[in-house]
Amino acid sequence: MIAKLRGLLDGFGADFAVIDVAGVGYLVSASSRTLSNMGALGDEVVLHTEMLVSEDSIRLVGFASASERDWFRLLISVQGVGARVALAILSALTEDELHRAVASGDSRMISRAQGVGPKLAQRIVNELKDKAGGVALGPAGGAAAPSGGHSQDAVSALVNLGFRPADALSAVAKAEAELGPDTGLDALVRGALKKAAR
Repeated sequence: MIAKLRGLLDGFGADFAVIDVAGVGYLVSASSRTLSNMGALGDEVVLHTEMLVSEDSIRLVGFASASERDWFRLLISVQGVGARVALAILSALTEDELHRAVASGDSRMISRAQGVGPKLAQRIVNELKDKAGGVALGPAGGAAAPSGGHSQDAVSALVNLGFRPADALSAVAKAEAELGPDTGLDALVRGALKKAAR
């Protein structure tokens, strides 16, 4: 199992990169978001990887972060979502947007990804809503939240009060949508608690 690659960016295409590790070139599929952040040819890159083995192929998929790889694993656990569709979703949405969409049940956001119809988007939301909490935990134990204002601190506060990360994120996202991104931390936490109580 290859879990991580560190090497030089030797080449790339629309959906893959070639990483030279001590003279061996690894062809790695990746989301457009990961590919766009790799830098120039010859730069050193580090990719977290997932090895996919089938009867007729062995394939490496690369990710900019371990949490992106965790999302990929969750996505391909959904019936009808293969590696290509999962990478399309990770290309269309940031991890924060994906987490927010799953936590709040927003299948329309997920259907923005190429190859994802309304039915599949709804299935992804339904199947991952209770599983996504584990991906939300960041290095400080807080949840990955929308990047604006005090939302990450508000999610952390709700998690510390005993809410599951997915529920905390959903409540904060709803409160922030209602109150606005410039809302103070206290007001945002109060609003999120009201949303969570409904």
